[in-house]
This record gives sequence, C-alpha cells and structure tokens, in this order.
Amino acid sequence: MNEGDVSRQIEQMVKFIRQEAEEKANEISVSAEEEFNIEKLQLVEADRRKIRQEYERKEKQVDVRRRIEYSMQLNSSRLKVLQAQDDLVNSIKDSAIKELLHVSDDTAAYIRLLKDLIVQALLRLKEPSVLLRCREADLALVESILEEAKREYASKANIHQPNVNVDQEVFLPPPSQYQSSGLFCSGGVVLASQDGKIVCENTLDARLEVVFRQKLPEIRKLLVGKSTA
Repeated sequence: MNEGDVSRQIEQMVKFIRQEAEEKANEISVSAEEEFNIEKLQLVEADRRKIRQEYERKEKQVDVRRRIEYSMQLNSSRLKVLQAQDDLVNSIKDSAIKELLHVSDDTAAYIRLLKDLIVQALLRLKEPSVLLRCREADLALVESILEEAKREYASKANIHQPNVNVDQEVFLPPPSQYQSSGLFCSGGVVLASQDGKIVCENTLDARLEVVFRQKLPEIRKLLVGKSTA
C-alpha cells in the first residue's frame, strides 16, 4: 500500500469518526433537550399545582370568613328581633301597670275588690291568726270591709272567723313611687301568718305579674306571631 492509499484510508477513518461524533453529539443534544423540556413541564406543573392549592386554600378561607360573617349578622339580627319583641312585650306590661294605678279611683268597685282579695288570701293561708298590710291610703277602706270579709271567709271555709290584725305602722308603698322607679303598690293587700313564715301577696301588682307570666306565650304570639324556632 502506497502513501496515497494510506492517506485516503486515514481520511476516511477521520470522516467516519467525525460523523460518529456528530451523530453522538446530536443524540446527546436531543436527549438533553427532551430532559430539559420534561423537567420544565414538571416544574411548571408543580408550580401550577402549588398555585391551585394556594388558591383553593384562600378560597376556603374566604368561604369560612363569609360563613362566619353571615352567622354573626344572622345572630345579630335575631338578637335585635328578640330585643324588639321584649321591648314590645315590656311596653304592654308597663301600660298594664299604669292602668292598675287607676283601679282604686273607682272607690265602690275598689272596695268590692279589696274584700275579694282579703277573702282569697285568707282561703290560701287558712291560718287562725294573720297580719294584714295595705297601703296607708286604703287603711280606712280595709277596716270598713274587714268584718264582712272575715264572715265570708268563715262561711266558705266552714270554720270560725280568724283573728286579723291590720298593721297600723308598716304600710305598702304608695303608687306615687312608681315615677321614681322604686317599690310601689297599685292596691290590694298582703297577708301573713302570725309567725311570718307564710306570706300571701295579693296585691294588684302581684296578681298582674302572675297573670302576665301565665299569658306571656299567648301575648308573644298575638304580638309577633307564631315562633318559627
């Protein structure tokens, strides 16, 4: 083999090696590009997933806050409605109290009422000896009908007439104290056993309180309608 053949063979080998190197370089470049694109897609998808998770977390926070605010507003509205109902009911009760202050204006009717209240209290106590207290303004009226009340009680209870001591020193507070928001009595009597252990408060105000408690559900229903709770 002459020198020219050797040179051609060497040149062919160089070309082959260069071609192999270029092909290998292209393969490496393509593989690197593919790996880069895959990794880039994975990173993008991971970021998207993080963004979605963060958005969902914030959306849940907003929804929770919205629910809390709605619940607070609903509770506030309910409290306002209940307060308005209570104010309305209390205004009705206050009006009734003011009406009671004028019951004693009709003397004849009030005397009959006093007698009935005394008899009723005696029937509740059923004590042989009791202490009676009234307003100072009602003292003369009470004394004028006391004997009649005792006879009626004795007849109804089928027992002897009781000993009723009218307190001449301690009186029920007058209705004039109503304006000062102090204790007051619109009328009626308070009877107690001689030892003071049993007390029957049969004043107009006490009777109103009892009736008001008993009728409160009906009053609420009439004023504000049937409860939906």
